[in-house]
Amino acid sequence: MLMGRTPKARPATARAATTVRPTAARATTARTATARTATARLLGRRITGLLGVLGAVLALLLAGAGPASAHAALQSTDPAQNAVLPVAPQTVTLTFSEAVSLSSDSVRVLDPAGRAVDSGSPAHADGKDNTARVGLGSGLANGTYTVAWRAVSEDSHPIGGAFTFSIGAPSATTVSTTALQSAEADGLVAALYGTARTVAYAAFALLAGAAGFVLLCWPAGASRRPVQRLLMTGWVALLVSTVAVLMLRGPYERGSGVGKAFDLSLIRTTLDERIGTALAARLLLLAASGVFLSLLVGQLGLPQGSGAKAAANGGAGTAGSDQPGPGTAGAGADGDPEEAELRELERRAAERPQREARLGLGVAGLVLAVALSATWAGADHASVGIQVWLALPLGMLHLVAMALWLGGLAAMLVGLREGIGAEVADRFSKIAFGAVLVLAGTGVYQSWRGLGSWGALTGTDYGRLLLVKTGCVIAMLGVAWMSRTWLARLRATPEEAAEVVPEPVAVAAPVAASDTASDSATGTGADSEDPVRRAQLARQRAARANADRDRGLTPTRAGLRRSVLVEAAVAVAVLVVTTLLTNSPPGRVAGEVAAAAANGAATASGGTSGGTTGGAPAPQTVPGRTVELKLPYDTKGRTPNAKGTATVTLNPAGTGSNEVHLKLDGADGSPVEVPEVELAFTLPDRDLGPLTVPLTTEGTGRWTGTAQLPLAGNWVVSVVIRSSDIDQTTEIKQLKIG
Repeated sequence: MLMGRTPKARPATARAATTVRPTAARATTARTATARTATARLLGRRITGLLGVLGAVLALLLAGAGPASAHAALQSTDPAQNAVLPVAPQTVTLTFSEAVSLSSDSVRVLDPAGRAVDSGSPAHADGKDNTARVGLGSGLANGTYTVAWRAVSEDSHPIGGAFTFSIGAPSATTVSTTALQSAEADGLVAALYGTARTVAYAAFALLAGAAGFVLLCWPAGASRRPVQRLLMTGWVALLVSTVAVLMLRGPYERGSGVGKAFDLSLIRTTLDERIGTALAARLLLLAASGVFLSLLVGQLGLPQGSGAKAAANGGAGTAGSDQPGPGTAGAGADGDPEEAELRELERRAAERPQREARLGLGVAGLVLAVALSATWAGADHASVGIQVWLALPLGMLHLVAMALWLGGLAAMLVGLREGIGAEVADRFSKIAFGAVLVLAGTGVYQSWRGLGSWGALTGTDYGRLLLVKTGCVIAMLGVAWMSRTWLARLRATPEEAAEVVPEPVAVAAPVAASDTASDSATGTGADSEDPVRRAQLARQRAARANADRDRGLTPTRAGLRRSVLVEAAVAVAVLVVTTLLTNSPPGRVAGEVAAAAANGAATASGGTSGGTTGGAPAPQTVPGRTVELKLPYDTKGRTPNAKGTATVTLNPAGTGSNEVHLKLDGADGSPVEVPEVELAFTLPDRDLGPLTVPLTTEGTGRWTGTAQLPLAGNWVVSVVIRSSDIDQTTEIKQLKIG
């Protein structure tokens, strides 16, 4: 009977033990969950602070972007190109199509002997940031003077050129305007500057793309050393290239040698420009990205399930794993629902912090990538020109999509070497396809905005580079299609599609005395007696196994890896062409500059605008005959009298006393009134003049007076017209007397 009652008591004891064990395990799990929650909250606060810093830097960077026309073009000069002036001007003024930044030597004026005659330190005229004005010395002799100018347009590109004007009459000059026409930088500086910009693009793509690959496709990759080295390489390369661009910018703008890269005054000047602000913001963002990378590796790089493993009795298996640990062997087999529920809770508790960390890091990484892309878009073609409000965000989106695709390819290569599965590769393939669609849409808009016409596609450097970039992208798409073919083959082979997980190197356990004695007795204790030696051998075996794994790639994996490698090589060419594109004036602006140059040439040959005399012969007078000279004028003002035609009539035209009539007609042909007008005659060959003609008003826009022309020769007629308090112009034309 006692024997019969004993079995009935045992199930009660077992039930009690079963009840106590889950309760204790739940308490341990609760403590682990609390600790993980505290860690998640700390991570959340760090990410929130990081997002705040990134948002502030992004807002500061984009605050200065405004509408203008990319790459400034010189619109007009005073004195005008090839003008012959009766008297020496007091200043030289240049007007551009957009705002420009000036340095101490932006405008230089050289006399016929090549000596500088300007006062230095040019400034903006009347507070207009699209002008440059420099004063001239007094007592300038007659002859041809050369104006050489250099400036930085609002989209951060250096521009330059040269032109001439004459005082009294043209003369020979030792200055070559051809040598001064361009704004070319020193050859070595230009090469280093371009290389640094290319490296910066590639480093951004590597940093942002690899981080995106880890967050979106392969979180476990954060624990792999090759992936960590890839992320650090992108960060260091972007930091070094940014510093290099900052130091080389000054010599690049001014055409000086590489030795000026360490000139602190030039660096300070660069920081005052828009591109300097962008580079400084990029350095701040790189500091924030260093914190981001530490969080990325620190959170996603931890072995998953370590907390759940500590919470389970007897070392239960890894959270989320289908393999039970030694302390839970047979628990699922007995069908205990409480034990199964406990394991499911442990798995969810172990995975939840990882999901939350991944989401928070993803948001922070996206904001960081957008902010970094703004350091390019905010200081390049997208920040000026038409539709800036749309071009800026699309430019940043274009760069981020480029980074996800091209940088992801580099991470994909590392992942294939590390044995990623087909699921990871397939996930990246879908992301890359979306990035390509974004690149296509934003690229079409940027092309339309930059070209302006179909002719610019083949008629400008910008258009030709765009065609080369398009060809490279098409080639990448072709190689990407081959990669998808290899990926389909990999998915079709289950034994190859699984991820290759490296086996951890086991730490050598202490050798017991009895085992040592046994090994000594059998003659095998030479290595077992030394635990350090055993650990070294284990590491060597693991390294040999990894090397065998790399050399033993299956044909399908090897084909996919080769295809991705070719795709990445073409991506390097795309980055180089992209750098060249950002340094080239858009086709739309190149057309405007060419049109302005053509108009200037026409003006010079016609000799009727902006005080230009050009090569047109002076009108020959016949004594006793009336001569009429028409001088179109434009004071650049906005009043109705700012633009029109001045007509000077001499009757009779000859030496001695000449009756002069002056009339001003507006653009519609009707007489206009102006606050001030002045008429003078100069004979440069005899150094005579200017002889001012006293004028008497005869009605609206009509004056009369008497000019005394004592000698025959090539006289210069000048008319000064002031249409408002600040708008004024001087128009001149030659007249041959006798």
